[in-house]
Amino acid sequence: MTARIIDGKAIAAKVRSEVAAGVAEFKQKHGFVPGITVVIVGDDPASHVYVRSKERAAKEVGMDGSVLQLPAETTREQLLEHVRRLNADDSVHGILVQIPLPDHFDEDEIIHAIDPRKDVDGLHPENVGLLFSGHKRFASATPAGVQRMLVEENVQVNGAKVVIVGRSNLVGKPLIGLLLGRGNGANATVTVCHTGTKDLAAETRQADILISATGIPGSITGNMVKPGAVVIDVGTTRVPDSSKKSGFRLAGDVVFDEAKEVASAITPVPGGVGPMTIAMLLTNVLAAAKDHV
Repeated sequence: MTARIIDGKAIAAKVRSEVAAGVAEFKQKHGFVPGITVVIVGDDPASHVYVRSKERAAKEVGMDGSVLQLPAETTREQLLEHVRRLNADDSVHGILVQIPLPDHFDEDEIIHAIDPRKDVDGLHPENVGLLFSGHKRFASATPAGVQRMLVEENVQVNGAKVVIVGRSNLVGKPLIGLLLGRGNGANATVTVCHTGTKDLAAETRQADILISATGIPGSITGNMVKPGAVVIDVGTTRVPDSSKKSGFRLAGDVVFDEAKEVASAITPVPGGVGPMTIAMLLTNVLAAAKDHV
């Protein structure tokens, strides 16, 4: 068996096309376009790449996308003041503070300061609570992208045994809420594994759908995959590679060449979940703008 490769770029392009059509309709109806501001503090190279991608993607679908770049020396109060200003700005419908922040910030404090109706990353406690109570406003973009991929690939989620490896606030935990919920792409039986899990391989081999989001390259090997399972690799880690002009390559959690011989379908890295993240972020921004009016 050789797994079907799930083309995240193609699915993301479909989502972006839907968002672009939605933005055009929104503009025609209301006379303005949805706006998102991404706030970045410091000089982390990877973060700057992600932020530029988000700004470019927003503009490509017709949104007003802007970036607020702040120096690493920005104080807590200065950053909070910027967040408060964006909260009060009616032209900004989505606010995203790029994580990680420099060490002197309490990330939770900054996220909690964002107006929950503009929290398009879905990390504010109010939005997390709505997700787990079955009244979703925004779901974090990467988990939402995973769910959309499963729907687009006609993967049977209803009643499936899903094993999630990783329990981060950004991916693992929101995935629980999405996949445990009701409706399309949900109603699964969900197991979450983490650093305290005993015999991880015994758990992952039970999965009809295996989702890894640990950021540990090569941590999921082929013998940890149930034959015929669907494997979703959320991990995206920069690893040194002298053969690349950039000096690095992107590696997933899953040993792809092994897992593809066991799974029925699998996402590559890059080109799998990554493109979906920005596409679903744009979906959240459009939803926030509609809620605003």
